[in-house]
Amino acid sequence: MRWLELSARVDAEAVEAVSEVFSRVAPGGVAIEPEIREISDEAVVSGPSAVVRAYIPLDEQAEERQRVAAEGLWHLRAIWPVGDLEAREIAEEDWSAAWKRHYRTFRVGRRLVIRPSWLDDAPRPGDVVVTIDPGSAFGTGLHPTTRRCLALLEEVVHPGTDVLDVGTGSGILALAAAALGARHIVATDIDPIAVETARANVRASGEEDRIQVLAGSVEAVPPGELYDIVVANIIARVILELAPALRARLRPGGSLIAGGIIADRADEVADRLADLGLCLRRFTDGDWITFLGRWPGTS
Repeated sequence: MRWLELSARVDAEAVEAVSEVFSRVAPGGVAIEPEIREISDEAVVSGPSAVVRAYIPLDEQAEERQRVAAEGLWHLRAIWPVGDLEAREIAEEDWSAAWKRHYRTFRVGRRLVIRPSWLDDAPRPGDVVVTIDPGSAFGTGLHPTTRRCLALLEEVVHPGTDVLDVGTGSGILALAAAALGARHIVATDIDPIAVETARANVRASGEEDRIQVLAGSVEAVPPGELYDIVVANIIARVILELAPALRARLRPGGSLIAGGIIADRADEVADRLADLGLCLRRFTDGDWITFLGRWPGTS
């Protein structure tokens, strides 16, 4: 299959809005490529802009979808710095090749090592290795909030923990939770390409008994199931909408990790989570905010 890649370089504050515009027309998925200025084992330093990419099948609807995306960006330029819409045809295999050119093994936190499936780097003693193939789904681990979520999972996941990962993308956070000793992980995503990619990564990891990947959002989770940890590395708008449902899935004493939040909307998200009874810690990585909330309530 051939795809039409739509892309625009935007100010970091506009990433969420542009992603929403693209998601309306992109059944092939939306990816956020932050401006990476420096990568080390300890941190990723990101710049003030990012490239948002959308993938739409090259069919009879492609031209209309491109027009809708261009119109949406035109309106956003009245508020934020948003670059021109660029379009190019790509083959399915070009996406994977692009990831492989820029991706490498890196470390997160004290023990986690994120390793692409096509590399064979030797781990150090005590390393917890997560092997991942991003495929056509967002979730390489390079984005600052993904790295922060990984580090927070290392802090809160213990053997026997049950985890819900909403908006799993490639499945990187679910796989990390399993590698850290979680007992049972449910991962959901509304994007069928993400679901397919996450399931392939779970199969490759041999963790099918512990990780269940479901199509949908919180509503896809079996009624009444509660979790020690709920993680949602999405965008502020979606977290605000899902906040009550996410909190409702927590066991007393459980933790919510909420990431993918641009700094300008962080206070709004914080107020919403606090209103739901969560005690919050805030983590800042450039223009991106991640919250770790603990719910001390009772059932």
